[in-house]
Amino acid sequence: MLTPEGLAGVLLRRWYVLVLAALVTGVACYPALRPAPRYQSSAVLVVKPPRTDNQPNQLTNLQPSLAMVSFAVVQQLQSPAGRAELREAGVRGTYRITPRNSGTSATPYYSIPTLQIEAEQSAPEAADRTVQAIIAVYGRHLSALQTAQGVPAATLLTVDLVNRPGTVALPPNRSRAFAGVGALGTLTGVMSALWVERYATARRRRRSDAETPGTPDDPDTAEAPELSARHRTR
Repeated sequence: MLTPEGLAGVLLRRWYVLVLAALVTGVACYPALRPAPRYQSSAVLVVKPPRTDNQPNQLTNLQPSLAMVSFAVVQQLQSPAGRAELREAGVRGTYRITPRNSGTSATPYYSIPTLQIEAEQSAPEAADRTVQAIIAVYGRHLSALQTAQGVPAATLLTVDLVNRPGTVALPPNRSRAFAGVGALGTLTGVMSALWVERYATARRRRRSDAETPGTPDDPDTAEAPELSARHRTR
């Protein structure tokens, strides 16, 4: 077992390996500290009930049952088939579909049928297109769900945007990138130093065994017993 003192001795003897690992880590840290720009687009949509004479304003008739329907559609989009459909629609990269609580402290969690959609891309236009594609697929699933249940056209649930997609630039997390690359470089340097030390030790041992007389492979040593026997006979 390698003791802390032994590890320190190995690192001191193989200091050049650590220097090389530090140089490689420094080169790797440069792109990590200058990451490519990232943009996030987000939008909030709501599932609205049909307009009636008693409730002309659809936004005042949002029931928890609508949130359940909305969440059922979200589960469809999060299934393998739903993710494949989103990819076919052009959805790539990082995206999130999250039910939101739009009420107050007196409103049960997720009882309001609103949904926040976020997408991260390397360009703002691509982020907006991703959000729009998710909204379109969500609307198709909601319509298909109601059609399969035979809901009359006059009572269909509809989708509306609470706020339009907006894009913001994401600040790069340089400290996390630097810490990650630094930790990986340190581990690589230590493991490389230990490997070099083990290789050098094994090589010295083989060389020492080859140079030490008395080994079974030494022909002079192998003939020594026979010569001694002849000498005693004479």
